[in-house]
Amino acid sequence: MQLHPVPSPNVNTHRLLDDILAAAAKIVLGKDHQIRLAFACLLARGHLLIEDLPGVGKTTLAHVLAHVLGLDFKRIQFTSDLLPADILGVSIYQPETQRFHFHRGPVFAQLVLADEINRATPKTQSALLEVMEERQVTSDGATLKLPEPFFVVATQNPHHLIGTFPLPESQLDRFLMRIELGYPDERAERALLKGRDRREALADVPRIVDAATLLALQEQAARLHASDALLDYLQSLIAATRESAALSMGLSPRGGLALLQAARAWALLAGRDLVVPEDVQAVAEAVIGHRVRLAPDAGADAVASLLKNVPIP
Repeated sequence: MQLHPVPSPNVNTHRLLDDILAAAAKIVLGKDHQIRLAFACLLARGHLLIEDLPGVGKTTLAHVLAHVLGLDFKRIQFTSDLLPADILGVSIYQPETQRFHFHRGPVFAQLVLADEINRATPKTQSALLEVMEERQVTSDGATLKLPEPFFVVATQNPHHLIGTFPLPESQLDRFLMRIELGYPDERAERALLKGRDRREALADVPRIVDAATLLALQEQAARLHASDALLDYLQSLIAATRESAALSMGLSPRGGLALLQAARAWALLAGRDLVVPEDVQAVAEAVIGHRVRLAPDAGADAVASLLKNVPIP
């Protein structure tokens, strides 16, 4: 199959990115904004948490991203009896060599789907989240690097469902973005009801790029210019989260860096070579929402309201 070459920062890059988004939108119907956020998260070298009800397309979104981007894909179904070794791998003694041999777990893939991560115990959750941060696994004193690119898409059931272990704030912070898919609109749902199974339809969607091209795109996103005026706006937004009466816990310095990282990726998707305040606003709720804590009397739209009140320079 003929794949796109590694792009240069010009209009061809923008066309390539649009091709990727359009291919994914053929499978995950009516969720163009969520697809764009998920791809921006990957371009920013982050990890993605999708929180929603079962059956709305969370797993399908991970599958289509891996397929379109030509990434090695592994899925881990999290359950209450899952152990860290089931994710990372295990050392097994080989009698013929009288040595232990490490058998790599499913985390050794370029795109890992951690399905229903909050159904596993905190110990198992922590094993994956540590790997997400370090991008390596240590076994018997040896350090094994994970493949590049390395992207974790974790799905999470709402906390009110039976058999869940909520992720604490320190572990939620490992995810660059948290999004929800929600129910499809009427038009998209009719297309789902009349069309083929989405997994079958995936076979007809072409692979657009490979891992080397994706790494080049990630590097391109990281180099986008952020002016002093843009950083002034970003700092005003960070300060507003810490001073707002609607939030009992504001954005940390690492959260501020994550917001800039995501805004750069969004700017690349928009075809710009510099970051503008609209890029920050587009990703802010997905980046900020799981990193702050609402005050007891605050509404669910506290972050959205905060964005409206911080003036754009």
